[in-house]
Amino acid sequence: MSKKRERSRITNPEPFLPLGSDAFSTGKKRSKSPKHHQLEDKLVPSAVSAKILKEARLQQKEVQREEEDDNNVADHDAANKIVFPQIHGRKDDENYDDDDDDVDNFVGFSETQSQFAELNFEDDINEEDERLLEAFLSKDDRPGRTLADIIVNKIKEKDAQVSTGTQPMPKLDDSIIELYKGVGKLLNKYTSGKMPKAFKHVPSLQFWEEVLYLTEPDKWSPNAMYQATRIFASNMGVKKVERFYKFVLLPRVREDIRKNKRLHFALYQSLKKALYKPAAFNKGILLALCESRTCNLREAVIVGSIIEKVSIPPLHSSVALLKLAEMEYCGTTSYFIKLLIEKKYALPYRVLDALVAHFMKFYDESRVMPVIWHQSLLAFAQRYKNELRKVDKDDLNALVERQRHKLVTPEILRELNNSRNRGEKESDPMSISTPLSVVNRTIQEDRFDIPDVPMEED
Repeated sequence: MSKKRERSRITNPEPFLPLGSDAFSTGKKRSKSPKHHQLEDKLVPSAVSAKILKEARLQQKEVQREEEDDNNVADHDAANKIVFPQIHGRKDDENYDDDDDDVDNFVGFSETQSQFAELNFEDDINEEDERLLEAFLSKDDRPGRTLADIIVNKIKEKDAQVSTGTQPMPKLDDSIIELYKGVGKLLNKYTSGKMPKAFKHVPSLQFWEEVLYLTEPDKWSPNAMYQATRIFASNMGVKKVERFYKFVLLPRVREDIRKNKRLHFALYQSLKKALYKPAAFNKGILLALCESRTCNLREAVIVGSIIEKVSIPPLHSSVALLKLAEMEYCGTTSYFIKLLIEKKYALPYRVLDALVAHFMKFYDESRVMPVIWHQSLLAFAQRYKNELRKVDKDDLNALVERQRHKLVTPEILRELNNSRNRGEKESDPMSISTPLSVVNRTIQEDRFDIPDVPMEED
């Protein structure tokens, strides 16, 4: 009976076969897979085909909108003689967008996941130490200007033709101004996804600062600030990105810390991304923060955690230490010096001499030095005690006798007095109580003086 049913099914096939069934099945199994044209002949349910058509229409509309946007940007460029060259390091815009999607999917700075980073910096801040650091802060130059004021002042310094009461951007056309003001509105509400293409061309513009001001960076969302930092750090030179760090990123970070007593996670990631250009980070973030002489301990701990976690090239760290040692002292400067010393780089003698001169500035200081100052001096003595000259050690011994701390000062004296001086070689490299000449002397043997060897009896 089974064979008859099988034959009848082959001779009279059913009029409709569901998707995935084998229309040519026989009693014997086929050894070959179905041909390509046979797979195309299979029917697709109407519900699935309707969804496919709907998605195709949506994709076609999206492609048309992108083409219209590109045409509008090209028209604006032709009218104002502003050319958007291809961004360095990218083959085309399609690959650049794909990279943006990968980063967005990987990071995912959503509002629910990263309202504020739970960075436990509260334990590192001592109230007594913070009170002592306040004595070294500037009282006259408190940060009172907004980010927009800073950018406007820098634009006025660069271009003397800019007037205060008339059109602020005389070199840009109205269409360009309107375009980037619209981009700024998008960045105010940005959470994730692709950045506007017009914004990606900002690093390649001649008047990029004026265009950047049109987007109102002080109103960007934290996630938009991260994406902007990533784009500028990758596609700008050191001098340009340094200005972005100093006048856009740093004021925004300090403002967020001042308002919320902590730093948003996206802004924290922006600081980490800024170290992609270490020279620009040192000049635009680290040194600018110390030169303001208004950096409090909370800001120093948060920015210092970036320096502590991220690897920095030794040359850039040496330059940063040299500049920190030579600038006018601020209380939190010792904290950054301590962090850079504890990275254990082989520093040039010029940097070591500058650090010794930096500490010796406080020989006649009448104010009580904070604990972090003593800790930075202890870290310097521990790491580079064998690279200091004898005269430098004598000066530091006299210094710590006047600037004493009951717990730290004995450790500093122990490190300085139990170490060799610069240029001296260690007399006992094998850490044994035997002179080097005895260690290197060849062993002389007497062939006739052979010890007795006990033999077993047969």
